[in-house]
Amino acid sequence: MESYYLDWANLLLRWVHVITAIAWIGSSFYFVFLDSSLVPPVSKALKDAGVGGELWAVHGGGFYNPQKYAVAPKVVPEHLHWFYWESYSTWLSGFALFTVSYLWNARTYLIDTSLMNWSSGAAIGVAISFLVVFYMVYDLICRGFGQRRNGDAIVGALVLLVVCFAAWLACHWFAGRAAFLLVGAMIATAMSANVLFVIIPGQRTTVADLRAGRPVNPIHGQRAKQRSVHNTYFTLPVLFAMLSNHYSFTYSHAYNWIVLILMMFAGAAIRQFFVMRHGYKLGRNPHPWPYALVGVIVILGAVVWMRPPAQAAAAAAPAPASTVPVAYAEVQPVLEQRCYMCHGAQLQMKNVRLDSPAALKQHAQAVYQQVVVSRIMPMNNATGITDAERALIGRWFSSGASTE
Repeated sequence: MESYYLDWANLLLRWVHVITAIAWIGSSFYFVFLDSSLVPPVSKALKDAGVGGELWAVHGGGFYNPQKYAVAPKVVPEHLHWFYWESYSTWLSGFALFTVSYLWNARTYLIDTSLMNWSSGAAIGVAISFLVVFYMVYDLICRGFGQRRNGDAIVGALVLLVVCFAAWLACHWFAGRAAFLLVGAMIATAMSANVLFVIIPGQRTTVADLRAGRPVNPIHGQRAKQRSVHNTYFTLPVLFAMLSNHYSFTYSHAYNWIVLILMMFAGAAIRQFFVMRHGYKLGRNPHPWPYALVGVIVILGAVVWMRPPAQAAAAAAPAPASTVPVAYAEVQPVLEQRCYMCHGAQLQMKNVRLDSPAALKQHAQAVYQQVVVSRIMPMNNATGITDAERALIGRWFSSGASTE
């Protein structure tokens, strides 16, 4: 029954997390587009009012004219819309989902004993420390180098090195699937922390100073802009890390940490293309196609590098239907040894039970897909299933999935 309720919690939290992430990423992408697409106003009234840029757009049957003030309007409106709950809701729902999906069953989903045979408590503590320590290091880098000459390049290079090290460490300490998700969650935590600790406090200070008639310290705007830009480049790498758990060929690769770094780098390069494309359309910078090209080349290079050897592909191919039938009595001992501990009488993870002919028949397709095709199960191969046993299950399914 606990597994049933956990499945519902996982579904609902994932639903909320995706919805809030769409809202946050959508608003982030929109404001990057807006900042890059503003043009100096033509109207004298707008210039006199302090408007530094404007944009005319059409959407949904109406015309819109967003305006950005160079510093601030002469009178700060009483009502201001603050963009922060999209960020906070995304992080809160994501951490709750991470807790339900990974931390709650750390022994199954977080720990790979062939890498680190530590206790559930130790694994959970180290996983959470990734989120905290990364932001602390990242924040120190931004504050120490962000305002220097060529500071953006220095910060970018140092953050890249820290992310690479974290990816290597996570993939050597945790199960591959959890490691990818953890690195994504680590970067996403920094994104939300940027909003919570830098962007919103700086904006609140600026608004308070303006309303009180005090001089505005430009450092708040500079830091907010810097962290906002970082967040937009973090987005595609985070999305890849979050989606990768559905594709075992990425996180189960022998050099999975390199796979993760390459794909995140490609995502950042492609995001750079889209960011600069707005400026190119207004003649502010050259066409950014080299960034897109680099991202695509890195992805294609990963595809070629990761392709399985011909012999392995042939061995993993489904057995033909004409194979000599495999009886239930032949696969039952394998399932009992490798699967019943999570899908038996005592525990039914994902509400799946396999310890009877009728139950196995009901889930035969899923067993074949998860064990033979994708090789995701057993999770982290905690029960040590062999390639020969996977092949046996494949022949059993291809010959009719008999439960006689």
